[in-house]
Amino acid sequence: MSELLEPKPVRLLIGLIYSEDAPIDDCIKKLEEKFEEIDFISEQYNFDLTSYYKEEMGRGLSRRFLSFKRLIKRDELVEIKIFTNNLEKIYSVQNRRKINIDPGYIAQEHLILATGKGYYHRPYLGKGVYADLTLVYRNTEYQSLDWTYPDYRSEDIKRLMKTLREKYIIDLGKVVR
Repeated sequence: MSELLEPKPVRLLIGLIYSEDAPIDDCIKKLEEKFEEIDFISEQYNFDLTSYYKEEMGRGLSRRFLSFKRLIKRDELVEIKIFTNNLEKIYSVQNRRKINIDPGYIAQEHLILATGKGYYHRPYLGKGVYADLTLVYRNTEYQSLDWTYPDYRSEDIKRLMKTLREKYIIDLGKVVR
């Protein structure tokens, strides 16, 4: 019989997709107020590998990633997703988002995103939230899966996630001791 153990804490990651006129600095400030100190903000990337958000958010979208210093328990992801969905509504105009906020976490073995959309590869976590296994860490690199979003498949984003993973492992050693 396996021994049931609490898994190691993980690094909270938030992906932001936003329109040119979005109050992104205010949003980042609210995220930091809620989740405490931000330890990394990525450069701005063009979000142009899919047109999924074009109808709702328009053209010329940008993307950034944030990570937070405080490590979280994996099961906190449900409440984090609920909070970020409510924050998206605050920044919406006429039921159209200006900012899409995708929380997730980096663990040693994978990158998980939270979503409200169920699918065959997305286990249900509770309260309408599903886990999306986005990238797996194997053979010293992040590997894409059949369903991995196009931007997370890019080598630039996988390199960024690997850098954040390396920082997470260092910080994890400080917490677990």
